[in-house]
Amino acid sequence: MKRISTLCVALCTFITGFSQTDSTKAPEGDTIRIGGMIIIRKPGSKDREVVRDREYKMKNRRGDKPSNLSTNWWIVDLGFSNYNDESNYTAATLNNFVAPGIGKEEMKLKTGRSRNVNVWFFMQKLNVAKHVVNLKYGLGLELNNYHFDDGTILMAKNPTFISQGATEFKKVKLAADYLTVPIMLNFDFTPKRRKGFGISAGISGGYLYSSRYKSKEGNNVDKVKDDFNLERFKLSYIGELSLGPVRLYGSYAMKNMWEKGLDMTPYNFGFRLSNW
Repeated sequence: MKRISTLCVALCTFITGFSQTDSTKAPEGDTIRIGGMIIIRKPGSKDREVVRDREYKMKNRRGDKPSNLSTNWWIVDLGFSNYNDESNYTAATLNNFVAPGIGKEEMKLKTGRSRNVNVWFFMQKLNVAKHVVNLKYGLGLELNNYHFDDGTILMAKNPTFISQGATEFKKVKLAADYLTVPIMLNFDFTPKRRKGFGISAGISGGYLYSSRYKSKEGNNVDKVKDDFNLERFKLSYIGELSLGPVRLYGSYAMKNMWEKGLDMTPYNFGFRLSNW
């Protein structure tokens, strides 16, 4: 029994001594730890050795996983507006919607001056399948400015009548603004990248809340506010292309922008300033 007790005491002493031994302990002497460095002074020496204490941490991969629902605020589109004109001007003249002499050439637009600016209050992206397939939707304003190439175009209201005047204005345009809701199916080919590659396609529904005719000659500006028999509701096919930091958008209406008189199908295209 005495031998067993002596053996237990010796074993405990050995385990205690081993637990206090640090395999990474610096050599004996003065040591100072500063951040990730250990400064060691060896016994009997005035020189000091600097040892870097490196720490390795595993990256939290779960933190890189995209959110199932992400929101992008205040997106801006900068592009151009135009329309595909298939109007029957003979019938429009007989219906007293346009004056004699008005045709496709007179209603042609200035491509570089006819601009489209869209301001989206927000857009959201909802994960559908592994963040590769998503549902995108939002709400915003779609602003279209149709600048006529012919500076003599006049537009009157009550009733709407399009004619040519004797004065050639510096600027003549028709503005049509919509409150629009876009809905798209998005395919994100690089879901872990903020500015990746993808494509979106869908439809949008808009409501015409403001329209006006504007002419400018020198410092004189004339505005006529009216709906000019434009369709109140606008349905369009829409698309978006993401090429890294560059994003392109486009839209093409499903039907004529006028209730009567003319037959013009509007479309827009340009660049989208967006985070995703």
